[in-house]
Amino acid sequence: MMVTGASAGIGRACADRFAAAGWTVVGASRRGSGGDGWTGLVVDVDDTESVTAGVAEVVRGHGRLDAIVPAAGFAVAGAVEHTGIDEARAEFETNFWGTARLVQAALPHLRARRGGRIVLMSSIGGAIGLPFQAFYSASKFALEGYAESLAYEVRPFGISVTLVQPGNAATDFTANRRMAARAATDDVYADALKLAIGVMERDEANGCTADHVAAAVQRVVRARRPPRRVSVGKAGERVGLVAKRLLPFSVFEKAAKSSLGVS
Repeated sequence: MMVTGASAGIGRACADRFAAAGWTVVGASRRGSGGDGWTGLVVDVDDTESVTAGVAEVVRGHGRLDAIVPAAGFAVAGAVEHTGIDEARAEFETNFWGTARLVQAALPHLRARRGGRIVLMSSIGGAIGLPFQAFYSASKFALEGYAESLAYEVRPFGISVTLVQPGNAATDFTANRRMAARAATDDVYADALKLAIGVMERDEANGCTADHVAAAVQRVVRARRPPRRVSVGKAGERVGLVAKRLLPFSVFEKAAKSSLGVS
């Protein structure tokens, strides 16, 4: 198994959990740090050559590749109006294109085995837009459509694709959230931004653990028939996914505002 974003957070929890279960795990990250029972590998998911070389090294060293979990990602916070396109592009580069790079590099090896598991790290924010994190949500919404399309293509080769949608989780994702450069001088959205991000940080601090998400990933990989999507987190967050599908959007939006930190 190859996991990206393995130096911390959900990626590290996945590497730890699978290694403890007896899997041979390679955890890839810019740091290249390893963990208990698994080896680290320096890979920059923003760089195609780095990802391609990393997958080749895993296959060369272990003779096969059975599953991938692209878990590298980060969030930029700020109003859409005041988030630079370069900042948004950098977020997509890691969250979306970093995933796509790993999938493309891994697919020839999974096809050759006539099977494998691809578990993509989406978010509840990939189904419900998050105010002041619009480009984070956009990157995860894009991942949702990408995964559905991919699943049709690779099913004939025995390869499954699952989206894991964590809600709020108590990880270093919170501390690593980047503020858009113009947010510091934003006198238009400043109060609303502060309120919304404060709500997010509070909910993240009180959210599920990274290992809870990793346990869901493990269940997916072990499943005889993996589902297309699995949500993870507190019931109040997960019910929002169902409510958005069933309620008129105006009703859903009204109910969701307070939980998202907007008035």
